[in-house]
Amino acid sequence: MSGKAVSYSIDLEIPESYLNNLFDFIYQKYLFPQEKRFANISRNRVEDHSSLTFVTLDDVGKQRLQVEVKGGNPIELRIDPLTEAVTEEETTQIRQDIVITVELFEERVRGSTLFFAWREGEEIVPEEVSGKEKKSLNRLLLETQVFMFIIFIALGLFLFTIPIVGLYAPIILMAVQFVVVFYSNKLIERTADWRITEDNPIIHLLEYSLPIEKHDDFREKYPKEKILEIKKEVYEQTIAQRGEIDCETTGQVFRNHGLECNPENLFVKKVNVYELVKKTAQRFGFPMPKVVVSNTLIPNAAASGPSPSRGVVLITTGLLVQLEEDEILSVLGHEFGHLKGRDPLLLYGLMGSEFLFRFYVILPLFPIIFSSLLLFFAYFWAVMTLLYFIAKFFEARADLTSAIVIGQPQVLAKALEEIGFKRLLIERVPSYRIQEWVSFDPHPPIYFRVNRLRKFTTGLKIKHPLLQSARDVTRGFLDSL
Repeated sequence: MSGKAVSYSIDLEIPESYLNNLFDFIYQKYLFPQEKRFANISRNRVEDHSSLTFVTLDDVGKQRLQVEVKGGNPIELRIDPLTEAVTEEETTQIRQDIVITVELFEERVRGSTLFFAWREGEEIVPEEVSGKEKKSLNRLLLETQVFMFIIFIALGLFLFTIPIVGLYAPIILMAVQFVVVFYSNKLIERTADWRITEDNPIIHLLEYSLPIEKHDDFREKYPKEKILEIKKEVYEQTIAQRGEIDCETTGQVFRNHGLECNPENLFVKKVNVYELVKKTAQRFGFPMPKVVVSNTLIPNAAASGPSPSRGVVLITTGLLVQLEEDEILSVLGHEFGHLKGRDPLLLYGLMGSEFLFRFYVILPLFPIIFSSLLLFFAYFWAVMTLLYFIAKFFEARADLTSAIVIGQPQVLAKALEEIGFKRLLIERVPSYRIQEWVSFDPHPPIYFRVNRLRKFTTGLKIKHPLLQSARDVTRGFLDSL
């Protein structure tokens, strides 16, 4: 890497009044615990904003990078190499360190933040306090239906023990499974809270952050049930009647519960979800799919259906809260990549082929595998590890498709860092990286996806995205060993 300085911007979800607390957090949780890695730490004021500078050191104490974090929204991060020997990996790690630290602080702030989401003209749907079944179903469908196959496999083992049904059980289950995959768009629609239309395209979002010093007291005094009670009162007295919210209209509700409303800590956001999905569909040359929103703070999105013409797009309010519109567009590009590749049907064919092969070929030729519980679980683990590894090809292709069609690979990488920061932190451990590669998860490790996207440029043209993705995933796994 040359000695040229690089700069990055990090968008914030927090009020400006929290910036000093954020810089304290960066120092106390990141710099101070690793004081042997850093030198010349300085806290300054630049143009009415806090500024934090430090120098990174190598294992023998030699200076490597000069880093400046400048306050504002977005935060400006500048990294200056102090030697020609500095590698791109060192710069990337420092940038991700700051991103992860900022996200950890924002997660802490979210613990004492009231979130509101609503759609004009429709019934208010507060976030679920309980409802594990709904959350489980959402997760089941949001993970490209792969978890469904495990359920069907377990059910198949049971049916296979029934004498008359057993012989045809695999075919029956495959037929039922195909119906589920074919109508997965209908299932996703039923799990959502709101359907977005051209006539009513906007989701309104509001965040009210309590002063940071009240964070711990807030957790003790306001359990989830109490927060839901406050939200319901705000909905009933302000949003449901006027379609808007501010400190003047909500002040009395807050005061009834021992809270004060500070306008500086109030953040309002309107997202035209319909237009974002429409723009994505136009880029792909697809008809406009159905669009639904689930009111959960878990950031996620999904596009499902047997074909683009029968597609449905689901977006969570958590994704709308945490990401900017260009980032949401790139994430939608990933999900549309699954529709374009017809990944649900391909995964169905992949898993189904193994299912039929196991019962009609492996079982007759090698019955010992099924007679021994240990051998069967060893076989099952090996086969499922391989199938999930192949499923990572499709996820990597969806990233690549978004980079090609939407043309913002750096933005998608940024979005993945923001919503996957915890996994990024854990994946710093080499042994955990290997575990991620062989886990029952169709997604490649976040670090691999981010680093891969960072290498792409706009105007990307690749003739065979799936083959390229298979090569990249395989190379990424081998490099982790």
